[in-house]
Amino acid sequence: MSMPSGLSAFPITPADADGRVDLAALGRIIDRLVAAQVGSIGVLGSTGIYMYLSRDERRRAVEAAQDRCGAIPLVVGIGALRTDEAIDLAQDARAMGAAAGLLSAVSYAPLSQDEVYEHFSAVAKASGLPICIYDNPGTTHFSFSPDLVARLSRVPGIVGIKNPPPPDGQMAHHLASQRSATSPGFSIGYSGDWCCPEAMIAGADTWYSVLGGIFPRICVALSRAAQAGDAVQARRLDAALAPVWEVFRSHSSLRAVYEIARQMGLTTAEPPRPILPLGAEGRRDIAQMLRSLPPDICG
Repeated sequence: MSMPSGLSAFPITPADADGRVDLAALGRIIDRLVAAQVGSIGVLGSTGIYMYLSRDERRRAVEAAQDRCGAIPLVVGIGALRTDEAIDLAQDARAMGAAAGLLSAVSYAPLSQDEVYEHFSAVAKASGLPICIYDNPGTTHFSFSPDLVARLSRVPGIVGIKNPPPPDGQMAHHLASQRSATSPGFSIGYSGDWCCPEAMIAGADTWYSVLGGIFPRICVALSRAAQAGDAVQARRLDAALAPVWEVFRSHSSLRAVYEIARQMGLTTAEPPRPILPLGAEGRRDIAQMLRSLPPDICG
């Protein structure tokens, strides 16, 4: 068991105000990722609004993605408040052919390191689905300690981690430290798109990308250049994306990518309430950003 490497593209999950997934719009978005030959497709991540969808709607989204992704591995978000619910979601994903489950430490009551260890161990054991740790403290308010990551890397069935960006200038050190502490073959990847080119240049296994879910071609090219050791080309492509990174930082990648998808004509869906779509200023910033990019970037 191992995690797919390279670019893991995470699209939005278009849905209506009642939380019903728009399968036609999701299909249009998935088709772009397949055409770009991304390394894997990540459905129901944070950008994919997994915590805002019912179990039935999650199933519908996974089935639709699996029907279109062909040989491209599917990584499915399986986070839930309760351990038994996360197990059910992991078993659903496995039954539908997912390559791995992306599990976060979501909670209402703050969780201890030991509670999260038991939660992840139980899901991995009961589901039989390869599990990737999703460390997303900005959303869950839980941070995986280095010791916890090392312990979980030795649990059968837990095969990788999606890290948040480390502090500026510490990417290579963070990657090396985590690599030395975790079990052999444990996959190490990063989110936070603007830091991920340097992560891939430093030797990370996977770039978990919001932008890859809407602009897959340039993200695939950047990831492949970095993995091939061509840091000059990877950084050149990264520099071309500077206007996107600025918009992501200013407006949040989730809200920005919904507006990008709307202006590109891929969907009219809005983020789930209580999250509001961007206002007039944000919409103008997105329009200006799209006009500033070379046409081949937006594919």
